[in-house]
Amino acid sequence: MGLEYKNILVAIDGSEEAEWAFKKAIEIARKNNAKLLLAHVIETRTYAYSTVEANDQTISERGKLIASELLEKYKETAVKVGITDVDYAIEFGSPRVKIPKEIAKNNNCDLIICGATGMSAVERFLMGSVSEHITRYAPCDVLVVRKETEEA
Repeated sequence: MGLEYKNILVAIDGSEEAEWAFKKAIEIARKNNAKLLLAHVIETRTYAYSTVEANDQTISERGKLIASELLEKYKETAVKVGITDVDYAIEFGSPRVKIPKEIAKNNNCDLIICGATGMSAVERFLMGSVSEHITRYAPCDVLVVRKETEEA
């Protein structure tokens, strides 16, 4: 009968690769009648040198607002195509750690779907890719989705 996934986490960071991962997640969630959890991790290093703005809204609050608007759009899309159980999580920290070690574990995810890249070659060289870390530390299966190219 094959393996069925019931709790699918898809990592969303606003990149084109994340868009492909989301499309694949919808496909798998529909086939398995699975719950879909959209996860976005706001990299805290980005805010290390930020200050509070004039209107008292911190950069991190703005980041959370932008992330929730993004995830809300993805959620609407998933619901429109018939996924009945869709939720999202926004966390602060390192996506490499938060996605596999906390979000996936705390939500009993049995599959994590993420894009293949999302950062520059220099960043990947210095820190390793997010997808590589997720694959290494995930408590479940991981599907790394590559962007389709003209050659394919």
